[in-house]
Amino acid sequence: MQTIDQAGTFPLGGRTVKRLGYGAMQLAGPGVFGPPRDPEAALIVLRQAVAAGVDHIDTSDFYGPHVTNRLIREALSPYPDNLTIVTKIGARRGEDGSWLPAFEPDELARAVEDNLRNLGLEALDVVNLRIMFDRLGPAEGSIAAPLEVLAALQRQGMIRHIGLSNVTPAQVAEGRGIAEIVCVQNHYNLAHRGDDALIDTLAEDGIAYVPFFPLGGFSPLQSATLSDVANRLQATPMQVALAWLLQRSPNILLIPGTSSLAHLQENIAAAALRLPDDVIVALDGIAMASA
Repeated sequence: MQTIDQAGTFPLGGRTVKRLGYGAMQLAGPGVFGPPRDPEAALIVLRQAVAAGVDHIDTSDFYGPHVTNRLIREALSPYPDNLTIVTKIGARRGEDGSWLPAFEPDELARAVEDNLRNLGLEALDVVNLRIMFDRLGPAEGSIAAPLEVLAALQRQGMIRHIGLSNVTPAQVAEGRGIAEIVCVQNHYNLAHRGDDALIDTLAEDGIAYVPFFPLGGFSPLQSATLSDVANRLQATPMQVALAWLLQRSPNILLIPGTSSLAHLQENIAAAALRLPDDVIVALDGIAMASA
């Protein structure tokens, strides 16, 4: 298994982590609901990711629910000293697999307790508050009430650090007035660049930005442009998209997820892919053409 190379590092939750991490969401069953088809293969992927140098894993107890955290514990506990596990709360799953808000104080406290129990931890490294005003994307509204609950749990020692997910710049500013925010996790990629200014502001303040869906929401034309670049570089579209994110800003941390060893290897190889200036210009044109 190839190891992570040339991606650099950035601070996250009191540690310095490699910028290419791993997202555990795809280890659950279809629709991120229920168990994986092959639990043993999921354990192998987790172990191989850490063996390749991954020291930042993103998860949540509402993946499954409870599935990915239990897999992480079985595969990796006792955990390496340098491993940072980031989880998120603020949602729950319906019996039909639906994604529902879970912002009440008792729901947030129970979610933290579930994460602790299923991961087998005494304190959670980083907990992202996932805002669910609109499940499909950020929507304005005060996040003070749920974030204050999270800050209280932090003071109790259950949480070490706090992050935010699916938030607007205004909510990030509000959140930073309530608690120290160590990371922001939003939808961002070559074609969806609404957070450009936010990323730059966070970078100036040493706060990590963690984009999800690196290929999510591309039009056929945008995908064709990305594929043309990938063919030229003898890489996959996903590798090019990940490499572009790494070169976009030093505070971007990646969490590509997969349940496949082959795809894990491809994702890790993206850390060593350097994009020439003319390729960056071509890729930047994807967002400009859709503006």
